[in-house]
Amino acid sequence: MTSTDPKDKQTGQTSRAGQPIWDAIILGAGAAGLMTAITAARRGRKVLVLDHAKKAAEKIRISGGGRCNFTNLNTTEKNFLSANPRFCISALRGFTPKDFLAMVDERRISWHEKTLGQLFCDDSAMDIITMLLDHLRAAGGTLRLDTAIKAVDKSDDLYQVATGRGTELARNVVVATGGKSIPKMGATGLGYDIAKQFGIPLQETRAALVPFIFAEAEKSWTVPLSGLSVDAVVKVGKTSFREGLLFTHRGLSGPSILQISSYWREGMPVIVDLAPGQSCLEHMTKARSDNPKQDIATALSGLLPKRLAKAICVRDGFKGPMGEQGNKILTKLDEAVHRWSVAPIGTEGYRTAEVTLGGVDTRAISSKTMEANNVSGLYFVGEVLDVTGHLGGFNFQWAWASGHAAGVAL
Repeated sequence: MTSTDPKDKQTGQTSRAGQPIWDAIILGAGAAGLMTAITAARRGRKVLVLDHAKKAAEKIRISGGGRCNFTNLNTTEKNFLSANPRFCISALRGFTPKDFLAMVDERRISWHEKTLGQLFCDDSAMDIITMLLDHLRAAGGTLRLDTAIKAVDKSDDLYQVATGRGTELARNVVVATGGKSIPKMGATGLGYDIAKQFGIPLQETRAALVPFIFAEAEKSWTVPLSGLSVDAVVKVGKTSFREGLLFTHRGLSGPSILQISSYWREGMPVIVDLAPGQSCLEHMTKARSDNPKQDIATALSGLLPKRLAKAICVRDGFKGPMGEQGNKILTKLDEAVHRWSVAPIGTEGYRTAEVTLGGVDTRAISSKTMEANNVSGLYFVGEVLDVTGHLGGFNFQWAWASGHAAGVAL
């Protein structure tokens, strides 16, 4: 869906050659780019949104299982990772989850709250995309899809954006190109290249909110558990999350694993509690007293799913009736259940990562406007910046908030 072609829509000002000059060109028609464009266009700015994809906001479309976890009511700066952790505060306060929810409610999009403040569409993520595109059109913004961005240059206070359809001129450029996650959706490193071109530093990037993969030794007992999900606490260093954990044919996934992956580095152990809030030692000691003839794996299945209980017992050599299990054995079993030390050999990478950690160094960016401190008229919003949210709608809220901040400043 596109609005009027920009060559047919005058901005009111033209170059000496008679070419329209846009107030702002936004590179990227995702969540942050569309919010920037809507906000600026509503303020009377003449904006052009460019994207190489054939459809706008594809990451919105696939998010939340197709229902878009569009924000989180519990959003604070503590839900974000950055080398400059206070950077996000101003934008998050300037446009809150309630502000975006007001847009959703005005549109009469039905939604529901899941656990931990996560808000989802009742029907489809397309409701959010359609809302954004309609707002852009109503505000007078222009969207051009299926348009490759070749280069961005600046001279005489004007930016020249070379595309596969010609060159466009603008007084401001907003980089809303996202990160490297999910390349099959068209993700590229364009935003980082533009930053480097204009002398803006980067923080190291890597895949985040991403599943772990195991070596063959670990997979030998976990692969048969593929598809099994349990409530778990996962911990790296001093950081921990309690949510669902999913065994996969390659390693581990599920919300708790995706969350902790943002804090994990190669070589670091991940400590997993497979029965949080319970005591395996107490459970098994009672089972030994109440039913000494019961097999140890059967007794453990009163605490864990049967398949998992059996797999742990086979892996660690726990066998025989409960009456034959000494305190040392039960203590070792307690350790295996509550302090399973996992050693991933890596993650599934950008192929399945929900976001990119790192990016444009926010110390070179204004926290109030998203404009580069030393490059007038160049803005960065959304995932391309070194601001990465936890799982659960936080990254969308950052897109809305940073896009709004830039749109107000343009």
